[in-house]
Amino acid sequence: MPTIGVAIPVPEPFGEHLRAKRLSYGDSMAETVPTHVTLVPPTEIGHDDLAAVEQALAEVAAIVPAFRMTLQGTGTFRPISPVVFVAVSEGISVTELLERAIREAVQLPTASFPFHPHVTVAHHLDEESLDRAFEDLAEFRCSFDVEHVTLYCHEAVDGWVPQRHFALA
Repeated sequence: MPTIGVAIPVPEPFGEHLRAKRLSYGDSMAETVPTHVTLVPPTEIGHDDLAAVEQALAEVAAIVPAFRMTLQGTGTFRPISPVVFVAVSEGISVTELLERAIREAVQLPTASFPFHPHVTVAHHLDEESLDRAFEDLAEFRCSFDVEHVTLYCHEAVDGWVPQRHFALA
C-alpha cells in the first residue's frame, strides 16, 4: 500500500536554506523530506484509492484561492514531542481551511493532535541540538505566495517524492 502525504512546499531559496539548517542540527530526515508545511501527514492508502485522492485534491484546490504565507520565528512541541519548528505567522487561517477541506474530501480520520501549521526544522534530536535549532532560527522570516499544494508518495530509497501539484484557485 502506498504512503502519501499532502503539503505546501516551501519554495527556493527558503526551502533549501531551512533544509540545510535542519541537516546542520544533525537531523538526517532533511535528506529525504522536502521542506514543507504538512496538510496530510503520512497516510497509507489502498493502491486503488490514489485516483480518488487525486480527484479530491483537485476539487479542494479549485475552490481555495492562492494566498500569502509568512514563516517567522521558532516554536516547539516539547515536552509532548521532540520537535522544533519555524512558525507560520501569515496564512494560518487559509492553511487550516485547506487541511480541514482535504481531510474531509479524502475522508481521513480525525487527527490525533489539533492541526498546527509549521515547518519542522529539528525532530528526534538531543536537547542541545533542539535548543540550538530553536535559538538559531528565532529571527528567521520569509514570505511567499502559496499557489499549489503537492501530493507526495513515500519511496523506500528516495523518501518523499512529489507526485502531482494541485493549483489553487
